[in-house]
Amino acid sequence: MGQNNEQMLLNVKVLDLSNLIAGPGISTILADFGADVIKVEHPQKGDYIRNWGHKKNGIPLAWKSHGRGKRLLSLNLNTPGGQRIIRRIAAGMDILIESYRPGKMEEWGLDYETLAVDNPGLILIRITGWGQTGPYRDRPGFGTLAEAFSGFAHITGQADGPPTLPSFALGDGITSLVGVNAVMMALYHRDVHGQTGQVIDLSIFESLFSILGPQVIEYDQLGKIQNRFGNRSPRGVPRNAYKTSDDHWVAISASASDMAFRLFKAIGRDEMVHDPRYANPQQRLANGDEVDAMVTEWIKSHPLDFVMAQFTAFEVPLAPVYDIDQIMKDPHYQARETIIQLDDEDLGPIKMANIPAKFSKTPGKIRHTGRTAIGHDTIDILKSLGLCDSEIKELLQERP
Repeated sequence: MGQNNEQMLLNVKVLDLSNLIAGPGISTILADFGADVIKVEHPQKGDYIRNWGHKKNGIPLAWKSHGRGKRLLSLNLNTPGGQRIIRRIAAGMDILIESYRPGKMEEWGLDYETLAVDNPGLILIRITGWGQTGPYRDRPGFGTLAEAFSGFAHITGQADGPPTLPSFALGDGITSLVGVNAVMMALYHRDVHGQTGQVIDLSIFESLFSILGPQVIEYDQLGKIQNRFGNRSPRGVPRNAYKTSDDHWVAISASASDMAFRLFKAIGRDEMVHDPRYANPQQRLANGDEVDAMVTEWIKSHPLDFVMAQFTAFEVPLAPVYDIDQIMKDPHYQARETIIQLDDEDLGPIKMANIPAKFSKTPGKIRHTGRTAIGHDTIDILKSLGLCDSEIKELLQERP
């Protein structure tokens, strides 16, 4: 596969002070491509993800993925000693990730101006629910709140039902992806253009808001407010989830004209191709109920295997609606190694989602699963800073 995968971000050093999902999601992706990530967690409580989700034999399963590939350092940031160690480590870092409420880093003496004295090239990314500025900056902020505030929940769900929140950390996950893009652009700006580091102010609500389609311009220019459409789309037809005769579901997205016409032929309605009511996207949208009813009726009259075979033969874009059991058994997932098996120090062979981006020369690699011991690498990290055994002992015993 070419060069060693760790050369992609070789020598990029990351200090992660963040908790929960958005910030650690950034450091996980960077670690997957070879960055040296030091993840700081509380000496007694550990990272919050350790107590999030299901456990097996007392072992937190989510942590195995969220904590992967990182060196763990346990420090109490409320103590002078802990703050002193962070300043010392930050002096040699490329990227620092934090997700505390605005003002907390300043309270600890870890503001960017202070850190940049010893490291002007440092890139600090600050993740909060609401951002570092604005009237809501001091409110508690989490992904669920951002999913509501961003407008996502308002447009999600059945038309006659309540707003719907996702059952997973969507806002945090989107923020992680935006955050990785942001820090890599800042690294490029620093290293290619010979500039200093900088601060990135990243909010969860704006990260999610940015992907919700052209609502702003449609409201600005037409006064339109997008509401809930269930699984249909307000901008194209046919697009929905449909139930087959054997109680399976398929998702179809065929709003472009060539795709819609292929679908009409697949369900034996060739005359619709030449009907002016369905001739273009705007007309199909205006007659969306009729189009959707025809597709619904045809699909509910046939079993899944027949629907898949017929639509595939006519090159209609569709996919089965999978649960995780079906995903684990699907040959396409297996062929692309979308799910990877790793050896874990506690659970033996375990599986998790693999790295999605597949590079031809420098593929990423999950070096190890999340370590169970809180602060697994604390002693080694502190010794690498030149601390002696007595200094380390004193630091670890320090109380706020």
